[in-house]
Amino acid sequence: MYIARSLAPALLKASREFPVVVLTGPRQSGKTTLLKRLFGKSHRYSSLDLPDVRSSAVADPRGFLLQYPPPVIFDEVQNAPVLLPYIKAWVDEHRSRKGQYILTGSQNLLVSRDVTESLAGRAAIMTLMPLTRREESADWAKALPWEKGGSSMDGGPSGGGLAGIINRGWYPELAAAPGRDLHGWHASYIRTYLEREIRSLRQVGDLVVFQNFLRALAVRSGQLLNMADISRDLGVALNTIKAWLSVLVATHQVVILTPYFVNIGKRLIKTPKVYFTDTGTLCYLAGLSGPSQVLGGPLGGAVFEAAVVAEVYKTLANRGEEPRIHFWRTHKGEEVDLVVDRGDVLVPMEAKATSTPKPSMAGGILAFQRAFGKKATAGFVVHSGTIRLPLSPGVTAIPFSDL
Repeated sequence: MYIARSLAPALLKASREFPVVVLTGPRQSGKTTLLKRLFGKSHRYSSLDLPDVRSSAVADPRGFLLQYPPPVIFDEVQNAPVLLPYIKAWVDEHRSRKGQYILTGSQNLLVSRDVTESLAGRAAIMTLMPLTRREESADWAKALPWEKGGSSMDGGPSGGGLAGIINRGWYPELAAAPGRDLHGWHASYIRTYLEREIRSLRQVGDLVVFQNFLRALAVRSGQLLNMADISRDLGVALNTIKAWLSVLVATHQVVILTPYFVNIGKRLIKTPKVYFTDTGTLCYLAGLSGPSQVLGGPLGGAVFEAAVVAEVYKTLANRGEEPRIHFWRTHKGEEVDLVVDRGDVLVPMEAKATSTPKPSMAGGILAFQRAFGKKATAGFVVHSGTIRLPLSPGVTAIPFSDL
């Protein structure tokens, strides 16, 4: 079953404007399926994930590119970066030909010196994250609540149904096969993909310790990130913790939220927070065994907050935008879970794992609006129930299904 993706229009547009299109994103997010759907009839295809194909490309890059002339899709191109200078040379000789090379990678190729040097000015770089609620509901073009045309999305999950989806996660393979063994799938994902990619980018001597690092991040979801504490708890050097975290960011497994900060006359918390980009991965690593533990257990608030952050992040990324999202927190305890920076305005949002939103939950948003004045828009308290109601002037409670 093919699930339409909101990035498709941006990808097609980029292929008409750039010689090279680079699509990054976590493994299993649907990159290959999307590209074959859009370009399968016009482009050849080669996966550099296969050992023999990779060896052929590395041994004789010129010959390999002659074997797969453009237009062509090269999957997991980070496995053969030696191809990139030769692709650059071809592009420089045929600058008027657009959309000739479509490259994918499960690592953020922006961190690769070879890519930035070889494809600068020649490539459009985009990211495909796991599914959004819009995409799974076949309503991928729907505007976000604060955007023009934004409105409710009736019929969305809530309560136990929402907890089940959060526990499952948003990878297309799981969405398309409701009967899959979730624990087994996520265990395989962690073992087969994350550990392999970590090993390809950073030497990991003890995979058990690395697994403990992942779990330590999971139980700290939404908290101010203190890497020194993690280093001390695991008995691992601080620089190693930083290196492992950077790889998780590069492979799109986590997103780092930095605090929104301008000089408004008060001291603000400046330590970042970390969130997993897929709630299924988060629930597996946190040891949550089923939906009953997801929103009702001691980590329920943190898991729901992660779901809200990830949904906004994925929605923006999956339509070709750079997600500019932050949090806000002062030393006085005033806090907003999520601030969406739209350039000229700021959208404050709170996440509450409850079906009964109350006016007191708007306190952080009201403080933010007072601090930023006209730059702050109306705010939203996103909750796990179904109702929509005003909590105070400028603050509305909306269900998760409206995201």
